[in-house]
Amino acid sequence: MAQVITLGCRINTYESEILKEKFKNRDDLIIVNTCAVTGEAERQCRQTIRKLRRENPNAKIIVTGCAAQIAPQKFAAMDEVDLILGNREKTEIEKYIQGDITEKTIVGDILSYDSYDNYLITGFDGRHKAFVQIQQGCDHRCTYCIIPYARGNNRSVPVQDILNQIRELLRQGFQEICLTGVDICSYNIATTNFSQLNQTILSQIPELTSLQYGSLDPAALDDDFINLVKHYPNIHPHFHLSIQSGDNMVLKRMKRRHTREDVIALCNKIRTVRPEATFGADFICGFPTETDEQFQNTVKLIHEAGINKLHVFPYSERSGTPAALMPQVPVEVRKERARLLRQKGECIDE
Repeated sequence: MAQVITLGCRINTYESEILKEKFKNRDDLIIVNTCAVTGEAERQCRQTIRKLRRENPNAKIIVTGCAAQIAPQKFAAMDEVDLILGNREKTEIEKYIQGDITEKTIVGDILSYDSYDNYLITGFDGRHKAFVQIQQGCDHRCTYCIIPYARGNNRSVPVQDILNQIRELLRQGFQEICLTGVDICSYNIATTNFSQLNQTILSQIPELTSLQYGSLDPAALDDDFINLVKHYPNIHPHFHLSIQSGDNMVLKRMKRRHTREDVIALCNKIRTVRPEATFGADFICGFPTETDEQFQNTVKLIHEAGINKLHVFPYSERSGTPAALMPQVPVEVRKERARLLRQKGECIDE
């Protein structure tokens, strides 16, 4: 089997399983599925590639994923790399590695891609939870985020393909299914939105023990979704929210679509129908222009919304995003705020 190295998110995890199944009979390939969410993530990708080449001098190393899509020239400059493929080309990777590799970089315009390539997988190596990708890309443009330029615009998987994938994973013995994507709450195909998709899954596959979610957008969860949480106990009662800040001005500058009041109201609504519900959240510390007072509003929100699992990042500027052009908070301040917020989260866990 080809060696597939997964860096980054659940989407990469899902797509890496596809790559493993496609190349189960190849042992001369190393495929590095990269992440570009921060500059540090991209640096770690390059570090990983150098280590892999030292350990595998005769293998073909193929680099793909978000960092390859965003910065192919950086990987092309590495002698350790044989081939760079963009995220679009990753879906057809087999056609690019037949015979000798004559072109090192094949990266197309992801924003011009408007279809979705689906591939039925049979499992997840070494995991008890299976991920099912329901959509790809994002139509929103948060000022700090480079991912739409790595993944393209919002494209949703047909409902029947999602149902088939879940049923196949259940047949393979998986009981926990986590819906994933770049922006899952923006799922929209034909007349089916995110809440309607969940209704279909839950009603047509009642044997599903635990339905879980990747990051949820607080601005996009409607009352129909909350009603499903109320009536379907097999919806796992932990919800991870993409919040990013607890200050309304910072949220506005991030171009997020929710306020701190929206987050508190959402958590309260869900607790009303599922008192045992718990919440996790993503937070960025030290976003450009963030003051000490604005950071303290984030700290306060954790208590006010009852969030008990924190996923904390110090802000990392990405070239090509609007936030990178804003007045920057000193790096040491970003790191200290992230440390304080993580410490707050550890106290909650205790």
